[in-house]
Amino acid sequence: MERLQAVNIASSYGKKKVLCGVDLTADAGQCIGIVGTNGCGKSTLLNILAGLRRADRGEIYFDGNRAQGRQSYISYVGYVPQESSLIPELSVMDNLRLWYQDAETLRQSLEQGFLKVLGIGQMLRLKAGKLSGGMKKRVSIGCALAGDPPILILDEPDAALDLPGKADIRKYLGIYKQAGGAILLATHDEMDLELCDRVYALNRGVSKEIDRTLRGEELLEQIKE
Repeated sequence: MERLQAVNIASSYGKKKVLCGVDLTADAGQCIGIVGTNGCGKSTLLNILAGLRRADRGEIYFDGNRAQGRQSYISYVGYVPQESSLIPELSVMDNLRLWYQDAETLRQSLEQGFLKVLGIGQMLRLKAGKLSGGMKKRVSIGCALAGDPPILILDEPDAALDLPGKADIRKYLGIYKQAGGAILLATHDEMDLELCDRVYALNRGVSKEIDRTLRGEELLEQIKE
């Protein structure tokens, strides 16, 4: 099932064109990698796909239906930005309550849902500002999954994490993918590409699908050409 389709997405900041015609698709149970140099427009694209920024041109479809209005994105997409969006002064539980407005749904997810998979129950009383980078990322993913969105969008999920933290995040994403979720993942880390079923490179505002097995210099050539 084609969960998400982006067609001819364009976006500018003033006179600077960042995206000039991006096309991509993501099916249920797939992880889509997005690679490119700094400033190529990865974060801009993710913000558009998450409904946080309006494209200058192009269309986005969820399950074959054109996205119209904020509610379309809320129903389909969970978004995890590169920087933590948690409120540091609040406990993990209180941060979760801001997203899970139904207390029973939150309880069920902690006891037998994805919040349990993420190990969130062990840190509920801790202040978000006291968490390690890996723990913050796990809680951020848990917040993004409120409402069970079928699409999860992540911007550099491994940024500033140690090796165990990176391994944990990849494990959780693999479980989400196996459950039928679609993942869009912008990354600079080649290890993340092991999780990806397809990879798109952004260059000069345009996307192209590349061989997902490329690594090292061969990958750099595709990103820079």
